[in-house]
Amino acid sequence: MTTPKTSTRGWYKSSYSGNQGNCVEVSDGFASIVPVRDSKDTSGPALVFPAAAWTAFITAVKTGELPST
Repeated sequence: MTTPKTSTRGWYKSSYSGNQGNCVEVSDGFASIVPVRDSKDTSGPALVFPAAAWTAFITAVKTGELPST
């Protein structure tokens, strides 16, 4: 697997994060993957998920299928 160059992409965190330090950031602009990193360690590694799996995860959280806490 090739490691995507995420340093040239924008990173975003949820507007629900507020000023809390326990956040994840997501990078967009990739066709089939979604890189995710810890907002406290922006130079650290990123986990890379298939886009379909990330979409399914977000949908499950939004619909209450997965607990948010």
